[in-house]
Amino acid sequence: MMLATADITGIVLAGGQGRRMGNVDKGFVEFDGRPLVAHVIARLAPQVATIVINANRNADRYAAFGYPVVGDAIGGYAGPLAGLHAGLSTAATQFVVTSPCDSPFLAGDLVARLAAAFDERPIDIAVARTFDQPHPVFALVRRSLLPHLARFLKGGGRKIDAWYGSLPVAEVKFDDEADAFRNINTPAELAQSTPAH
Repeated sequence: MMLATADITGIVLAGGQGRRMGNVDKGFVEFDGRPLVAHVIARLAPQVATIVINANRNADRYAAFGYPVVGDAIGGYAGPLAGLHAGLSTAATQFVVTSPCDSPFLAGDLVARLAAAFDERPIDIAVARTFDQPHPVFALVRRSLLPHLARFLKGGGRKIDAWYGSLPVAEVKFDDEADAFRNINTPAELAQSTPAH
């Protein structure tokens, strides 16, 4: 089962409150002269058929990037799973891949390596991992999981690992690209980060 770019929609998760960044919309925090979300889109777009941006505020500003913007169907800033749910509800492809909006160093081969895991055995989700640390917000997910996810959220579930723990999942090693999964959560992390060129 070879996954093609045409089968995959990228979901940029920009629906959080940005509490550790001072309650600002992290997607629009400037890094190396551009908003963080612009870096993520530039790195993700070549790897997917199209992109959907999950955002709960500043929808017009996000729409200026030229992609659909969809808010959480579940209120109260319910976290990345609510963003995945919104993206799955919007995507027309068989698969979606997620990335947070505050990860400007996103791996250029993220999707290819996650997709390869689907060739090895029957799975529903492939999650990036560096050393002993899984990164569940960087995941390739079958769109057919939408009803399963909707039930989990309706039951009050919010933690990504608790959701996918009941599903056939593969963790894909990215030990050689560990820096690609660094995100910028705080003003201090922003100040300490240097652009990747």
